[in-house]
Amino acid sequence: MNKKTPRDKSAKFIELAEKRVNKTLNELKLIKNLSNKNYYEFTDDQAKKIIRVLQQEMDLIKKSFTTLNTQEQGFKL
Repeated sequence: MNKKTPRDKSAKFIELAEKRVNKTLNELKLIKNLSNKNYYEFTDDQAKKIIRVLQQEMDLIKKSFTTLNTQEQGFKL
């Protein structure tokens, strides 16, 4: 069996995190460009829906990084 060492997991995390976060930041900039009323027309409701869904996903990401993974911790009384 070829188990990854903690160092391998850490290096992989850093590699993927940098790649994925930078890609996401670029995509967010493209979404921000949609707010330019010189080029696009949108309603307040449409803008609020975009902001709401992005905020909900950010809340889920924050929660996943800050809560303990109970599956790994097992059961305790």
